Amino acid sequence: QAHLVESGGGFLQPGGSLRLSCVVSSPDFKDYRMAWYRQAPGKQHELVAQIEARRFIPTLSSVQGRFTISRDNAKNTLYLQIDNLEPEDTATYYCNRVAPGTSGTPYFIWGQGTQVTVSS
Repeated sequence: QAHLVESGGGFLQPGGSLRLSCVVSSPDFKDYRMAWYRQAPGKQHELVAQIEARRFIPTLSSVQGRFTISRDNAKNTLYLQIDNLEPEDTATYYCNRVAPGTSGTPYFIWGQGTQVTVSS
């Protein structure tokens, strides 16, 4: 089990941008397929984007072009850049390792997440 610590959320207006960060406490981070998920109030976790060691695999068509996932393996850190924020992006955002052999099943116990609220 790795410890996941997300940060970078906040209260923003539509059209704004932000970058979320997730530090993963595992020496094997560089070998993990990683992903960002979000959970809106009353809903289940939703996969937002995935990344292999060197590739960006967008998952949701609604966020293509606005969400950019990246990673810094030297810092054990996963990032999510969100541009042109929409009210529908309001949610708690989480990172996690993608379970091997699955298309997006989270592997570790969830961290505390970081809240993103988009409103005018």
